[in-house]
Amino acid sequence: MTARAASWLPLSPGERAVAIEVLTHGPLSRSDIARRLDLSAGSLTRLTKPLIESGLLVEVPEGTALLEVRQGRPSQPLDIVAESRTFIGFKITQDMVYGVVTTLKSDIVARHDHPLTSHDPHHVVDVLRQVTEEFARDFPGLAGIGIGLGGRSSDRSVVDESAFLGWHDVPLARLVEEATGLPAVVENDVAALVEAESWFGAGRGLDRFAVLTIGAGIGYGLVSGGKRIATAEDGVGYGRFWIVNPHGPLTPDGERGSAVSLLTVPSIRYQIRAATGRDVSYDEILALAAEGEPMAARVVDEAARALGTLVAQIANFAMPQKILLAGEGVGLVDVAGPVVEEAVLANRHPRAEPVNLETKVSDFHDWARGGAVLAIQVLVLGAAGA
Repeated sequence: MTARAASWLPLSPGERAVAIEVLTHGPLSRSDIARRLDLSAGSLTRLTKPLIESGLLVEVPEGTALLEVRQGRPSQPLDIVAESRTFIGFKITQDMVYGVVTTLKSDIVARHDHPLTSHDPHHVVDVLRQVTEEFARDFPGLAGIGIGLGGRSSDRSVVDESAFLGWHDVPLARLVEEATGLPAVVENDVAALVEAESWFGAGRGLDRFAVLTIGAGIGYGLVSGGKRIATAEDGVGYGRFWIVNPHGPLTPDGERGSAVSLLTVPSIRYQIRAATGRDVSYDEILALAAEGEPMAARVVDEAARALGTLVAQIANFAMPQKILLAGEGVGLVDVAGPVVEEAVLANRHPRAEPVNLETKVSDFHDWARGGAVLAIQVLVLGAAGA
């Protein structure tokens, strides 16, 4: 049984621009929208009328935002009807599929996870189908599916390469659409997270914004001019050749002293295992470092210096208004925050502005939410280049 996609008339470029402006910055008065998009009052009225009639936009009650006065009459601000459509977002890891349902404003309203017993694409697609059918029972008006995974994709439809899954040239979006009956988009998981944080999270409203993720790997994304910069390197692993300390450790992944060898969860665990012969979890290593255990403290402090150096390099060259540090490995900052700060200062000009660094412990449902935001951008708003 497949789900039925919610119908939605395609938006014209002008309608799309209005919808995105209200979605990412609203609620907004009509005069604010017109000013932001350089529209006349008549053009704005023409563009907003079908959006209101379709149920995408709504006039919000007094008090939600300031009313404007036009020709002696109050005009209520406009906002997106968040519950008018729901979306599925997936994050695929080596051993799990994490799924969420979100509103049009990317608020998570349901979660469901399912283990993977094989990396065969048909098995993975079948798991996605099962979770989709589970969601469809409670949300019959699903508008589409967005999928994020570690790897490189093209045209937001084909997984060109995924080392975690051992995939090459897998037409994942088409396979999922055939299995579920819903339109689907696919993207690198870090790219999806950057889009979500830029539109709805830490980077909302910022012109220049960077995201650095640490966990199983190293991820990096940059927003400039309010848009994510897409490159051929997306999904191929920035951190393997991002040398932080040329005299640093050599681990099975990444070049010696690279961000991957110093900072990722597997590399930190490898260093402890190589030195002690014990296989210790990442959280246990952080706890041991906090207690002052010498080997754990040395590895964690070296990782913290590497992190501070990376943050300083990003600030020096990209000059973002904010850097978001995310991923399952950011507990490092709780244990060795002062070391991170010292490394940032050591690699910045003395007169440089303080780095606006925000830390967010991201679970895999946050990454799945990024997939849902892709669906919102591409399938509903047609903002493929957002």
